[in-house]
Amino acid sequence: MTRLWLVRHGPTHAKSMVGWSDLPADLSDTAKIARLRAYLPDAPVVSSDLTRAVTTADVLQPATRLPHDPALREINFGAWEMRTFAEVEAEDPVTIRAYWETPGHVAPPGGESWNAVRARVDDAVDGYLSRGHADLIIVAHFGVILTQVQRALGIGAYAAFGHKIDNLSVTQLAHGAGGWSAGPINHQP
Repeated sequence: MTRLWLVRHGPTHAKSMVGWSDLPADLSDTAKIARLRAYLPDAPVVSSDLTRAVTTADVLQPATRLPHDPALREINFGAWEMRTFAEVEAEDPVTIRAYWETPGHVAPPGGESWNAVRARVDDAVDGYLSRGHADLIIVAHFGVILTQVQRALGIGAYAAFGHKIDNLSVTQLAHGAGGWSAGPINHQP
């Protein structure tokens, strides 16, 4: 069995859809980072290759740091990147509402559908599961974590979107011979 410790990166403070834009994380809350570090097991750490995830993983001071993985990036929002919901809705209310209200095959122009994100992340996580780690810490993004919550709970994408995933929170999932199980979701150490 492998226990996955999914950590959402530190906050960017952006008020828009941030996917593949490489914004820094605010890691100034040293007390919260210390609690996070104390809560997590001594386990290998892998992160998305985006700066906000890389620097968050680095402050955890892992003994084993796996290479950054672009397959663990956030949703590619394409033409919606760095824009607010209201800005996009003013131009294309049908597509943006469909994306968030009936997630699946709908994609932002030049971006990824939810199903594409889920397939990309599932493939990456399956690769890590095959390595046989007892515990693995994955520092990633809101969308990445929700794909695995959806998978572990066996729920639809819309139901997965109902879960809150705060910055610097931990979501614990496990996979073994009996399938998936979920521990705390959005735990605040």
